Amino acid sequence: MKGISLLPFSVLYALSTFLYVVLYRMIGYRKKVVRQNIERSFPARTQQEHRQIEKQFFKNLCDVIVETLKMVSITPEGLQERVQFKGHERAEAYLAQGQQVLGMGAHLANWEIMSAAGNLRFDYPIDGVYKPLSSSFFEAFMVFLRSRFGIKLVPMKDTLRHMIRHKNQARIFTMLADQVPPYGHIQFWTNFLHQDTAFYVSGDRLRESFGYPVFFVAMRHLRRGFFEIEFIELFPPLQQKGEDAKNPVTHAFAQQLEKWIEANPADYLWSHKRWKHKKPVELASPAS
Repeated sequence: MKGISLLPFSVLYALSTFLYVVLYRMIGYRKKVVRQNIERSFPARTQQEHRQIEKQFFKNLCDVIVETLKMVSITPEGLQERVQFKGHERAEAYLAQGQQVLGMGAHLANWEIMSAAGNLRFDYPIDGVYKPLSSSFFEAFMVFLRSRFGIKLVPMKDTLRHMIRHKNQARIFTMLADQVPPYGHIQFWTNFLHQDTAFYVSGDRLRESFGYPVFFVAMRHLRRGFFEIEFIELFPPLQQKGEDAKNPVTHAFAQQLEKWIEANPADYLWSHKRWKHKKPVELASPAS
């Protein structure tokens, strides 16, 4: 893997184009899932538009594979050249006041690069909550890859303990908040991309416990291999516990993510089985 990562980007993107032909044209990797997700998420768009999003998504997915391998050997300077930041000043202002910040991200563009690039922009510690992989080899590989530039990885089950330990330190806590909760742990449903969708409510739990200001952290392609990361403030620091309505953070995150995906549709991870759970009938809104 390291040998492959030492190849120049031009060669890696040629490899990505070959992978696109194999995965999309020959194998059809999860094409049915991708097509169904896109068609249901954008019912007002034409079939031609759906196919354009589909093709560009698969090209982006193959780029993510080779870009992730490149992360094994890329220098901090090389990474900085490829990532721009926008809207981060507000988060930096909170950090300068000694306030912790909660950043809620999603599987947009290249989330591995997004995790790494943050440590090159901020002069404060960054913690990334993650779910350990079942494969010991890939777990070790991904931990190495994600922590190369200084991010502290925190297993999901240790999140609360870790945050209590560091509650008096100015730092950024990050999580990919668009993942699918296990069916028995679903506590929040909302209409997201025209479909009943379940979300984790960790953002609300953490803000209620620690009073964090909350940011939606998004990423888009500027062009192939170059990205923009934007911080969009969702909530200021919580002044009084219990002042908010039920799960406002999760609701605001879902709305902002939907808006972002509609503007940058090919940048989302459509191969993910995001809608594998169905909302229980007893939770459906009563007919008017």
